[in-house]
Amino acid sequence: MGLNEAPLMFNFEVESSENLKFIPMVVRFNLDRFGLRISLEQWQMLPHEDRALLARFPVDDDTAIEPNFDHALFEMLRTHANVEPEWFTPEDNPAWRNTAVVPETVLNQAELADLAAPSAAQWAQLEPFQRYVLAKLSRKAASNHDFLPAMKEFGLAG
Repeated sequence: MGLNEAPLMFNFEVESSENLKFIPMVVRFNLDRFGLRISLEQWQMLPHEDRALLARFPVDDDTAIEPNFDHALFEMLRTHANVEPEWFTPEDNPAWRNTAVVPETVLNQAELADLAAPSAAQWAQLEPFQRYVLAKLSRKAASNHDFLPAMKEFGLAG
């Protein structure tokens, strides 16, 4: 599978990422998928072209399909920041993969945003990457400013 023609970003991210100043969800997904962690400072050390390239990698959940994200990231960070990303062990079965149950963190985030939580049927109909995004935006107990725009974009809020 090849790279996307352009960075893969949701409408709600375009403004909040400030032209890739912040790490877009597609890159966060691939970092989590490969078990890599980088800081915002390290991300911002990369030239814009490299950040845009990393945001073009696909969001398939199978690391065997596109094994070059991690290699590209390592090379870019070595070249431009003289650092390497941290490794961690990815979750075997993160909550967003379960199509039958809306994660508790998403329910909590919906409550914080004064929104009706997605039903199990709505959750099941979302694309895997959309479920990942909502779960990622819900991981902290505080309200996330991107959660409501994401819910609207995914057709879950008016």
